[in-house]
Amino acid sequence: MTDMTELAKRKLPLNLAIVHVDPDGFLATYRRWLEITTFISALRIGEAEMPDDGITPQLTEADLANGAVHRIGNDTVMAFCATAAMKGDGASVDKIEAGLKNDMGDEFPGSFALRHFRNPVAAPITLEDFVGASAKKLLEGDIPPPPKRASECWETGLRFLELARGSNFKNEIMYPLALWTRDVWTWASTDGLAFLAHIEDSQPILTEALKEERNDEPFIANMLQLGAPAVEIELDEDVEGMLRSLARR
Repeated sequence: MTDMTELAKRKLPLNLAIVHVDPDGFLATYRRWLEITTFISALRIGEAEMPDDGITPQLTEADLANGAVHRIGNDTVMAFCATAAMKGDGASVDKIEAGLKNDMGDEFPGSFALRHFRNPVAAPITLEDFVGASAKKLLEGDIPPPPKRASECWETGLRFLELARGSNFKNEIMYPLALWTRDVWTWASTDGLAFLAHIEDSQPILTEALKEERNDEPFIANMLQLGAPAVEIELDEDVEGMLRSLARR
């Protein structure tokens, strides 16, 4: 079966591996995910034909060097590393790196994404740069000191939200991000309250927003929107408009 049904069938275990930060599950299905996405992409542009036996072709050495395959790999590895970072699980990232290198070589599809988490650039420019720099600290357990924690976590939350919105694994990143966001702002509005700006205004606003029980994109956007004044971040018009739009239910 080589069609969208097979695509969904192969994506499901990968989704679960990303949400639950399961490196074994990720490694077990990663190659199969690249195979089906590569084949369907080639089929759509007329560079492949349906096989007579209906079996999805395996990746060739040429496929492993193909830019389109690497783009899919980068998106997939980035998603796993992001959810692992929110759990502070550097060991799982180490495990998928070792497994993918063993299976596909040092330049495996997704290796470029992984480099953002290993060696973040000193002056981030791209979204991936920002995500990698923030995630590396989380993966290494480098928690900001209380006076800076809420503001740094605000920045991390925004970058992860932007990453999720552009990923094939949007929902798989968004749910862990919502849980992480809830933890961050619960701390900020209680134990970290003394380090917030405009405490008299900020605490009741944040406390009320945290009563929302749904862990989803509107919740994340709303916490970022309401939390910005509390960490003295002035939103530009584009970011403010995006967060306001995403926070609507």
